[in-house]
Amino acid sequence: MYPSANLCRIQEAFQRRRAENSPFGNVRTIAQKAAAAWGAEALYAEGREQRQEQLRAGRAGQLEKERLACEQLDLSSSENPDRGRAAPTIVAHLL
Repeated sequence: MYPSANLCRIQEAFQRRRAENSPFGNVRTIAQKAAAAWGAEALYAEGREQRQEQLRAGRAGQLEKERLACEQLDLSSSENPDRGRAAPTIVAHLL
């Protein structure tokens, strides 16, 4: 499981505060390096999240196209193609 960009940014900020507030040089050095690493990981995480969002949007569009195609096929194979069907929201409202 990959860390989210939000988690990475929080960790980066935490390490930067640790570096600023520590009286010890070695703690400051390690915290600065950790902050830089978390910042780099945040960039990777942002890229991953953007790609996942694009993939989800593409899949949603494809599912909508398939749904419309099935609906058209259903209407075209009806015994009474000149008569429409009740809208799903109206049917749900009546139940």
